[in-house]
Amino acid sequence: MKSKLLIATFVAAAGLFTVPAHAESFDGPYVGVQGGFNRAEVADRIDQAGAIDADISREAFVLGAYAGYNQKVGERIVLGAEAGISAGFDDELRGLSGGNALTIDPRYSFDLTARAGYLVNDKTLVYLRGGYANTRVRATLASDTDVVTTSDNLDGWLVGGGAERALTDDISARLEYRYTDLGSDGGEFDQHQALVGISYNF
Repeated sequence: MKSKLLIATFVAAAGLFTVPAHAESFDGPYVGVQGGFNRAEVADRIDQAGAIDADISREAFVLGAYAGYNQKVGERIVLGAEAGISAGFDDELRGLSGGNALTIDPRYSFDLTARAGYLVNDKTLVYLRGGYANTRVRATLASDTDVVTTSDNLDGWLVGGGAERALTDDISARLEYRYTDLGSDGGEFDQHQALVGISYNF
């Protein structure tokens, strides 16, 4: 009985990925959620915390939401715009600044990007992404006698690419890589992300 149930479950799951989608799956507004892996790397300086004695990095899980609009401009070409917001979990970076303990805590991030894609077929879109990124960061510098906390918004840019697959007429799934550079303050603050998203297409 268990084997029959497992087979039935497998067949049903496989059917989810073979449901035919209409030809306009990537044309119009959409909303979605995404999550995945984030690696942050910081060096030189951050906010008013001063010089960082060594490069520091941290890997964490990130979760976010997004909304956007796709427009087919040809038989196979899709252009779009998207806004997103995200936050990491247990993503504080710790190092030393002038011999004192430094903690860098990214609070949340948002981005505004453009997307250009090519329809491999009616259900599969491959695309490139680029645009503006901003992260709210709190830095805490602790010495033997004092603790100083500052907050700042770091401006930057991101680039990336991925693939999106229509599962049904309304639901699509995507896999994406992003690189974000938030070093506009003169220091280095880079992020590498591998994200999986689920979208509802109106």
